[in-house]
Amino acid sequence: MSEAEFSPAAAPRPQGRYVTAVAGAGLLVSAGMTPRAGGELVLRGRAGAELDTVAAAGAARIAARNALAALAGIAGGPDGIGRLLRMTVYVACTDDFTALSAVADGASAALAEMHGAEALPARSAIGVRALPDGAPVEVELMAAAVTENPARRRQP
Repeated sequence: MSEAEFSPAAAPRPQGRYVTAVAGAGLLVSAGMTPRAGGELVLRGRAGAELDTVAAAGAARIAARNALAALAGIAGGPDGIGRLLRMTVYVACTDDFTALSAVADGASAALAEMHGAEALPARSAIGVRALPDGAPVEVELMAAAVTENPARRRQP
């Protein structure tokens, strides 16, 4: 992802009465992010019905990039994001759809592109009946915040 994609201006806008990310206690936590570009959903539907696994994984990739942008927005840029700790991927799907991990792999791929495969977080993939506005996926992300080392401030 480019630096411009991580600017505070690029962070997704809330779609309701909430903030897209918060920082506290050394952590950065995103709200649930859907696959939006310019504030509009790029895909709607449920895995196993209107969408196949590949399309849903692509949507998860976009949603994860939005979650990273939200964290960067609250952290002052991508350098403020430390170790990725936890990701939850909610997948809107039919009752018999079981390829939840394959869909969540799309989100993991987006994180690996930015932070490297060794930085992947712990992850859950959860099937649900519906998500906001008919979104196929929603991704929540938690990371450690990078804080300045106090010893570095004392050096001349």
